[in-house]
Amino acid sequence: MNQLPLLSILTFTPLIGAILLLFVNKNSHGVLRTIAMAVTVVTFVLSLPLITGYNAPGSDIGGFQFLENVPWIAAGPFQMSYHLGIDGISLWLVILTTFIMPIAVLSTYTAVEEKVKEYMICLLLLEVGMIGTFISMDLFLFYIFWEIMLIPMYFMIGIWGGKNRIYAAVKFFIYTAVGSLLMLVALISLYFKAGGGDFSILRFYQLHLDPTTQMWMFLAFALAFAIKVPMFPLHTWLPDAHTEAPTAGSVILAAVMLKCGTYGYVRFAMPLFPDANAQFTPLIATLSVIGIIYASLVAMVQQDVKKLVAYSSVAHLGFVMLGVYALNQQGVTGGMLQMLNHGVSTGALFLIVGFIYERRHTRAISDFGGLAKQMPVFATMFMIVTFSSIGLPGTNGFVGEFLVLLGSFESGLRWYAIIATSGVILSAVYMLWMFQRVMFGELNNPKNQTLKDLNAREVAIMLPLIFLIFFLGIYPRPIIDSMAPSIDRLIAQTKVQKQVAQVAAPAAMALPPGHMAVPEAGAAPAGMPAGHPGMPEAGAAPAGMPAGHPAIPANNEAK
Repeated sequence: MNQLPLLSILTFTPLIGAILLLFVNKNSHGVLRTIAMAVTVVTFVLSLPLITGYNAPGSDIGGFQFLENVPWIAAGPFQMSYHLGIDGISLWLVILTTFIMPIAVLSTYTAVEEKVKEYMICLLLLEVGMIGTFISMDLFLFYIFWEIMLIPMYFMIGIWGGKNRIYAAVKFFIYTAVGSLLMLVALISLYFKAGGGDFSILRFYQLHLDPTTQMWMFLAFALAFAIKVPMFPLHTWLPDAHTEAPTAGSVILAAVMLKCGTYGYVRFAMPLFPDANAQFTPLIATLSVIGIIYASLVAMVQQDVKKLVAYSSVAHLGFVMLGVYALNQQGVTGGMLQMLNHGVSTGALFLIVGFIYERRHTRAISDFGGLAKQMPVFATMFMIVTFSSIGLPGTNGFVGEFLVLLGSFESGLRWYAIIATSGVILSAVYMLWMFQRVMFGELNNPKNQTLKDLNAREVAIMLPLIFLIFFLGIYPRPIIDSMAPSIDRLIAQTKVQKQVAQVAAPAAMALPPGHMAVPEAGAAPAGMPAGHPGMPEAGAAPAGMPAGHPAIPANNEAK
């Protein structure tokens, strides 16, 4: 464990900022914005040592690092721990969160004029929940942070949203809460299946459940995560939430909160329930491809720019899920990269929409036209972000989509990859058509002829995102290299657990439910003769899994 509890400091710095804002006069808007901005910038700076310190010499390469684990709650049979840690998968999601938050706060300086104090507090509390979700290694702690995210976003949509904000906020709350409650039931059931102890995911990774139990628990977890992604047909809350949410809310929702769903699959649903995961892979892949094509077609007919971007978000996250479920190095790496890319590109698109909405107070495509002549800087940045969303080579979107399609094609999802490729074409159609109608043509509308180009603050908001679009598109290797060992572990763990469960199934039928059969060191599994070439030596790591992995029991030691 590190001497400095960096993850705790990182998580609760925004909470300290929110408490500090309580003592500031609600009419001191400048002070409120400055404090919120300073807190988010400090949080981002505090997150940078995670990059330099991760996979340091002597560390568990690809494993969980920056660990913090202390007993927390003991209530009857339940034991909860304050257990934090990151690996190469969660590392970059934490960095994305801390990077986006100062940009989101800066975007509110002119967009939010009422209840500024409450709005800034909601933003900081939201950051606490998002960071905590990505670093929790205790499932109960994860659930708490998962729920913390829901409350500030609900108020942001319901109080500072558009004219249909109440409908959108209630719909968002109901969808998310239903999925969360099902996950809670499965979480408690999993705890008792493991024989008590604590809620550590490292301990649950070693638990081999029977296929029927896995199926029901996987469905509960997968439903909660599918709503958050969101996947077709559970996506209907997202366009309403995006359309009615204020600009900063839409940016955070697209850039970070939706990633909590895809992260949930990678961290929990896939490795905890490998047999059920394999059984439902065709269904998940099918829904992902349907989501890509359906959302793209719906985006083509939208007359509201923000709703068009919202549906494009559903399509892009379909690519993420397809890559993750390819369950090979290229596919999962592409899925993880696309999560980061989507956060940058779609977050930038919502900012672009926010800039033009502040000037015209309309998002209807028909109300624009010829803006490139009046706002050349805006047009240039809009064009770069559009190309990124399409996946033009040289931008971040290309790398992620290419690896997703390559990994899917080389796995058992080949035909899904072929069909999903049409989504790349469709994204070019609806994005370029929208860009052409808004930015080109005649500047006929008198209201557009007096629009001012981006100011210094708005340019400062966009420049970091533009930089990342090109950096991740031209040189993504540092990100890929840091994620690779953790992705290898995820793939090996999911596949090896599935193989172990299949081999042990006949013998386990006579054992009590939840019993974990542990073969003697060097003993051959049922149906495999001793000395078989596929039989690992005592204590040896299965193929593709690094030695010392938590899923590998020590000699003759029952987990």
